Amino acid sequence: MNHLITTNHNDDGEIIVSGRELHEFLEVSTEYRKWFGRMTEYGFEENIDFVRVTQKSPTLGGLQNIVDHHLKLDMAKEIAMLQRTDKGKEARQYFLKLEKMWNSPEMVMKRALQYADRKVMDLKVRIEQDSPYTNFGKAVSNSEAAISIGEFCKVVHKENGVKIGRNKMFDWLRGEGYLILSGREKNNPKQKYIEQGWFISVPTIVKRTEGDVQSSTTLITGKGQVKLLELLQKEKTPASTEVSKK
Repeated sequence: MNHLITTNHNDDGEIIVSGRELHEFLEVSTEYRKWFGRMTEYGFEENIDFVRVTQKSPTLGGLQNIVDHHLKLDMAKEIAMLQRTDKGKEARQYFLKLEKMWNSPEMVMKRALQYADRKVMDLKVRIEQDSPYTNFGKAVSNSEAAISIGEFCKVVHKENGVKIGRNKMFDWLRGEGYLILSGREKNNPKQKYIEQGWFISVPTIVKRTEGDVQSSTTLITGKGQVKLLELLQKEKTPASTEVSKK
């Protein structure tokens, strides 16, 4: 089938036609802007029957923005019929043949396979992007064991390549508001993060000659490890770094 007028298809699998290319094929003497404005008076609606697009076009003075419109096939057919010229009749017959071919079982199957291929590729990209988080999540999700801050530093370095020492980790956790900043309870998790299941605080007894002293040790749960790793990975981007310094 000869391609009289170039066609494409949108994300919904519908055939679309360039308004400017249709205007040129129909050999309309009126400039495109005025002609298309008159065509819309026949009841066509923007974002339903057509969408407005802007593209760069070279001119003597440099690049200029040129307005075009992507028309759905039904609109293109009706506009061709409205011209009442031989070129209009030729365009409409071409669109009818194109529509018949587009809706044939072979073309429907082809589009379905293309759609499935795109979905598979999107899924592969998503899996690759999420793999550090996913792999770490698998490592801790099957265990209820909570680990110390120091152990967490070792795990994220070994499993995910995030290198941060124990002291810097404490600084980061305090600075981000997950641990208490100062006072007798310094380095203890804040209550809301205990309630969210990120941390637990384990009482410990410190032996001293003047008498035993009760203290507490902050441990990170499996859920907390996954959440904190996700936040640490975001810190790698410049935008996230700026936010963390606020």
